[in-house]
Amino acid sequence: MREEQQQQIPGTMCWNEISTPDMGGTVEFYSQLMGWTTERIEMPDGNSYTMFKQGEKMIGGCIDPDECSDMPAMWLSYILVDDIDAATEKAKALGANIIKERVDLPMGSFVLFSDPQGAVIAFWQNNPDAC
Repeated sequence: MREEQQQQIPGTMCWNEISTPDMGGTVEFYSQLMGWTTERIEMPDGNSYTMFKQGEKMIGGCIDPDECSDMPAMWLSYILVDDIDAATEKAKALGANIIKERVDLPMGSFVLFSDPQGAVIAFWQNNPDAC
């Protein structure tokens, strides 16, 4: 199985991103600590997003501080799902609290929720037209 295929297994962690009030400081810290490079992209909503890269492989991202001003500085993991609506309904039925309803982006969709114990995580569904 190729590396790209291994990363596309539903039910596995597929992305990590950090929210921070200091994007510049955060990017500098992880670039120096891990040797990551970055690529800044503009999002459809006008905010920017910084991709962390290990070599040519994108491994995570940093949210624009304007977009996450009400969030603590933290890392967030995403779980890949085939059907984000079904996964969200199942999570709710099992006691999850939806923090941010489905958001559709050009590359896919996400839902942010907390489990019954309060741990925060997100679902991610790829947009097949973007792959």
